[in-house]
Amino acid sequence: MWIETKTEVEKASRTRASFSRRVLNGLLLCSGDMEHLDKYMKDKSFVLQLVVCGLRAVARVILANNPLSGGLILAALYWASPWQGLLGTLGVLASTLTAVITGQDSAEVAGGLHGFNGMLVSLLMGEFSSAGDWYWWLLLPVFLGSATCVFLFSGLSSFLDRWDLPAAVFPFNIIIILYLLCTGPEHPYFPHHSVKPPGALEPNATELIALQVIRGIPLGVGQIFACGDLGPSLLILGAVFLYSPLLAVHALLGSAVGTLTGLSMAVRHESLYSGLSGFNGALGCMTVGGLFFTFSLWTHLFYLNMPLEGNKTIITSLNISFLLPLSMVLKH
Repeated sequence: MWIETKTEVEKASRTRASFSRRVLNGLLLCSGDMEHLDKYMKDKSFVLQLVVCGLRAVARVILANNPLSGGLILAALYWASPWQGLLGTLGVLASTLTAVITGQDSAEVAGGLHGFNGMLVSLLMGEFSSAGDWYWWLLLPVFLGSATCVFLFSGLSSFLDRWDLPAAVFPFNIIIILYLLCTGPEHPYFPHHSVKPPGALEPNATELIALQVIRGIPLGVGQIFACGDLGPSLLILGAVFLYSPLLAVHALLGSAVGTLTGLSMAVRHESLYSGLSGFNGALGCMTVGGLFFTFSLWTHLFYLNMPLEGNKTIITSLNISFLLPLSMVLKH
């Protein structure tokens, strides 16, 4: 009896261990770059390949390269705002299809490098627009701006390659700045919010809500996609964790340092609560601490300084455009 019971216990233990290994192997297959998926998709239809390329492009915005992460991020955007999700989808498709039609490098297209700028352009046009959701005229500049990013990315890449620098999000910044310059708050078709919000010059409130500041840290990760809701922001953070736990830790750390830096510089409390003080820090820390550099004390100190730079820029979305080439120069 005792021998039979011992045998059953050992068998159950082996079964649980085998199940745990299968679960772990499954998670490992879904993490990282998922290169095995590219091999599987080689002989599949163009539509399926386009979906994978598009999802990789969505994840590329936050420095990940995983289609499942991209799917989670896109789901988070639709959760926060179906209109923003639709604009993001259109931007990715417009830029990716433009890259395919114009014969861009197939490896770059498959890796989503020609889609993430279109994603950012479409999301920011929707965020800045004061015409409200489901304003169908906005689809025109979203489509044209996202498609134009491909040509800017290709041209800038050829120009910057001689210094071994990435084009990064320069195309996105160029398109958004030109769009805001060519339109305005009173534009009859494409009005946008004023760059200087009402009350921006009024004295800051003295009362600070600590829980709202803490809540702004994960929101800083969501604000990379112009998402200001907590639930979708946590899902975006989970998508980064699926790709790389180290990258997710750096995202939270950078957002926290950026938020605390903004607090020390007495930025408006709305920026602290909404995560706008943290998203540049999150991107900076992810870029240096989890992507381009080997993790060490010096790189740790360098990327912790990035949130300070992000809080001192007037147009904070431009900050990463200059930090990415800077980080590559320092790498060499």
